[in-house]
Amino acid sequence: MIALLAGGRAKAAVTVSVGVNFTGSTGGVVSQALPPDSNGAIGPGRFMEFINGTVAIYNRTNGASLQRKTDLKFWADAGLNVSAIAVSDPRVIYDPTVQRWFASQVDYDPNASDPTVEANDFLLAVSTTSSPTGPWIAFMFQADPDNGYFADFPTLGVDGEAVYISGDFYSAGEVPEGPGLVSIPKADLIAATPTIANRSWFGVMNIADRGEVMQPAICFDGSESGNILAMGDIGTTSDPYSNIVCSVVQNPGTTSPTLSPPTPLTVAPYQVPDNSLLGVPQFTATQPDGTSTLQANDARLSAKVFAVGGVLYAVNNTELNGRMAIRWYRIRAGDHALLEQGTIADPNLDLFFPSIAANQFGSVVICCNGSGSGTYISSYAYAGQTLAGQTTFGNGILLQSGVADYHDANEILGGLLDTPTTSRWGDYSTLSVDAADPTQFWTIQMYPSGIDSAGLGEGIWSTQITQLIVTAPPALALTASGTNVQISWPLYAAGYQLQSTATLADTNSWNPVACVTVTNGVYISTQVPGTAAAQFFRLQKP
Repeated sequence: MIALLAGGRAKAAVTVSVGVNFTGSTGGVVSQALPPDSNGAIGPGRFMEFINGTVAIYNRTNGASLQRKTDLKFWADAGLNVSAIAVSDPRVIYDPTVQRWFASQVDYDPNASDPTVEANDFLLAVSTTSSPTGPWIAFMFQADPDNGYFADFPTLGVDGEAVYISGDFYSAGEVPEGPGLVSIPKADLIAATPTIANRSWFGVMNIADRGEVMQPAICFDGSESGNILAMGDIGTTSDPYSNIVCSVVQNPGTTSPTLSPPTPLTVAPYQVPDNSLLGVPQFTATQPDGTSTLQANDARLSAKVFAVGGVLYAVNNTELNGRMAIRWYRIRAGDHALLEQGTIADPNLDLFFPSIAANQFGSVVICCNGSGSGTYISSYAYAGQTLAGQTTFGNGILLQSGVADYHDANEILGGLLDTPTTSRWGDYSTLSVDAADPTQFWTIQMYPSGIDSAGLGEGIWSTQITQLIVTAPPALALTASGTNVQISWPLYAAGYQLQSTATLADTNSWNPVACVTVTNGVYISTQVPGTAAAQFFRLQKP
């Protein structure tokens, strides 16, 4: 019998440092969008920013701009005729398993007084190489081929089997009809001649059954596929709600996938307060000038659902003690059991538009905006670690400070015309994990970078792109391998020394292990002979 024990680690906070940190795009300079919908992803050597109005590629080591074009030119260069349309709600994902980028938007009629009167399209593009600056191939297809409903707030997910696009659908007059979902075999999209001919459309579904704003999960480690989360109610009323709806696309990589029955999951109550200015439930953030007119939407899962190690990570907003707070969830993908949930709040700040991601080492990061009576809208990160099934987050880390109160031209003009309204902000932030080094998390968020003195005095937004290096005390993993035992530890602990002892009673009995190590780019591993007697191992930092 082999009895071995890896050296344990004490409960300790992750170590977080800010790496590359630079301003991406600025409103009025490269885009007139309100809001820009902050979105982007990290890939090999490049960070790709895809926001309303512009697509930009940056050098990941210094933030230098390498390429920039309008979003319409991006689609035109990828082969679509977009001369008569407008596009919105961008999403982009880099998939390291196939070394391809996937991007999506929806189109709409820019001349229509009510765009929901007309059917619109999903736009989907796939890169032909691992570089976002290289050629892309794009597809356009009617979002709802059954009824011609209008798709809004599209979401994008990718896993080992398929690419998924969802949207919330509306009929004329912005009447909500329900969520819809498309699944496309990933193999078809990365083929020598990409095709969407085998896509599956699951129709527009009932909100009461499937929830609101379906977010297909992103998963690159093969631990799950087809998982989709939605909030049971994103704030139809100001009552508390306690429901997440889980759905699964079964056999997603085939030409005949099916959608599982919805599984309701009870979570801690979340709620959206009534907004007297808008007359509906709506989050609005407080700013130093005393106003609370900055829109922060509702309790939807506005950012991607991230999956690693068979666990789904999701995040949304709720109200706590009169402030906007962040609610996070860890859900087991296999049976949709709620593993853990928690709330991040600040007594002095409204926290809004959160995004979440995690790595295989147990590190979890949440990024968001925050503002209050003494703080302009700023960008923040909260880093945590999951140990023995419990996740603990540290204090907020300031990534970029806002420089002014933010009010857009619509709000200012409404005030001048005595028709008070709110300012658009968001609609989401984004967080991605670097596949080449999973200790690196990259986020893109908005912040107010100035006041437009040439206009109505409206605020100017900019995007901030930040690299976060997040490490935790490394842990050893032991796996039987025939008569040997394989010992593995994270690559970021390459400078540590593997040691062993036959007894824990003598603290001076630890000795270096002479071994040959190999790495898969994420973990270091070695094999040692099994023994009949107990043997203990640890990593020692020089």
